[in-house]
Amino acid sequence: MPTHTRIRMFNTKDTYPNQSLDNDLCQAVRAGNTVYVRGQVGTDFDGNLVGLGDPRAQAEQAMKNVKQLLEEAGSDLSHIVKTTTYLIDPRYREPVYQEVGKWLKGVFPISTGLVVSALGQPQWLMEIDVIAVIPDAQP
Repeated sequence: MPTHTRIRMFNTKDTYPNQSLDNDLCQAVRAGNTVYVRGQVGTDFDGNLVGLGDPRAQAEQAMKNVKQLLEEAGSDLSHIVKTTTYLIDPRYREPVYQEVGKWLKGVFPISTGLVVSALGQPQWLMEIDVIAVIPDAQP
């Protein structure tokens, strides 16, 4: 019996044709009652960037992705226990955190925020990954 479930598997050669990569990854992993969501950016699942130059719009798309992935794994936003947010400019903190805060109102996760020099693609302004639980999950 598998110890975990991989959700939305993909290969980087298909998703990043502008780079010479060939890595097998997935968008989320459900392991027992824990869900680990890969860093989400302002790109939808068809590969379309939403919010070019707009950190708030990118955060909104990232949170739409997080919500969908958690639901596919059997969880939801209310069960997020940890977020990690990456920004490429400290001035993006307010618009990004205000948007994420709308999605997580009343959830009270622990949170880590980082300012980094760049993300995987030059048009990405922010990225967020989350860890959530599935209440009463069966092993």
